[in-house]
Amino acid sequence: MTLPPEAYLWFKTLHIVGVVVWFAGLFYLVRLFIYHVETAELAEELQQPFRDQYTLMEKRLANIITTPGMVVAVSMATGLLVVQPSWLQQGWMHAKLAFVAALLVYHFFCYRLMGQLHAGTCAWSGKQLRALNELPTLLLVIVVMLVVFKTQFPTSAATWFIVALVVFMVGSIQFYARWRRLRSEAADA
Repeated sequence: MTLPPEAYLWFKTLHIVGVVVWFAGLFYLVRLFIYHVETAELAEELQQPFRDQYTLMEKRLANIITTPGMVVAVSMATGLLVVQPSWLQQGWMHAKLAFVAALLVYHFFCYRLMGQLHAGTCAWSGKQLRALNELPTLLLVIVVMLVVFKTQFPTSAATWFIVALVVFMVGSIQFYARWRRLRSEAADA
């Protein structure tokens, strides 16, 4: 079977769309988990209604956006590899596929956490979930760098600046969450 010449461009386009949708879902899903866990801090009469709402939102996000985005991203990536099989012999692609495998594990781990949240057996704290929420960002940066730079992965000062910027962003998010929590505690006192 011969693919039409524009098949590569269609696979690439839909792969990018799938990745964007998948990551949008991954970023927001764990944020919902954080809110879900933090319902324990609400007044007793508000806890169950908020848990029910977060459960509904998590299921819809995971099943209607996140997982379909993952399926599109992975299936279109497969199409790209069919069109460009020589990529499978390149080291950058091996590294990329390893990081994508880690993302798939993260994706299915989120489903496990979601099940625990729905069952009321999740032992993760909001702080732990905030740290977990940073993982897909780090993996996304690495995968994009591998795709862009391929075998010429940068090691210059600019690279370290970008790494520092990502670390700064992660730290800022953690700092803001702590600051918000302390401010809330001070207001309650």
